[in-house]
Amino acid sequence: MSESILNKVSESGLITLDLEQYYPGAQVMLFDLKDYLFRGLILKEKDFREALKNLDWEAYRNKYVGVTCSADAIIPPWAYMLVAAYLQPIARDVIMGDEKEVQKTIFLQNIQGIDVNVFTGQRVVVKGCGDTPIGEFAYMEITKRLRPVAKTIMYGEPCSTVPIFKKAPAPKGE
Repeated sequence: MSESILNKVSESGLITLDLEQYYPGAQVMLFDLKDYLFRGLILKEKDFREALKNLDWEAYRNKYVGVTCSADAIIPPWAYMLVAAYLQPIARDVIMGDEKEVQKTIFLQNIQGIDVNVFTGQRVVVKGCGDTPIGEFAYMEITKRLRPVAKTIMYGEPCSTVPIFKKAPAPKGE
């Protein structure tokens, strides 16, 4: 009597979504306004404008650039606008914040770019373990994106999942 071994996981119809595939691996450069402040504290408009005008912006070409000020200084909003005006045509994207904030923003953009229509009516497992630490914000964002279309959403691995959401069956007669 020969019994074949069944792989119940592969036959379950579960779709695994690995958020690591959407993790930004992009190089981020920082533009720190601190470097353009008088005595590290005061923004002098004329000097600031001149410094930006004479800056070689090519180092930022096709890079994600985080714009920040690491000094405890009062920076007028127009200063950030001026930096963005110089960076926008050169950089891949200009994002307010330090490297961690920029990576988070890119990650959220990547999740927003997922075509959730491929998950319509599907049983989806959002992979929970991996080599890259995925922030809770990413799990929350993918849940918000999948909930309107997925039949079920689970967290973990196909062999061991935590149920997150299950679409209620359609009322009889519909």
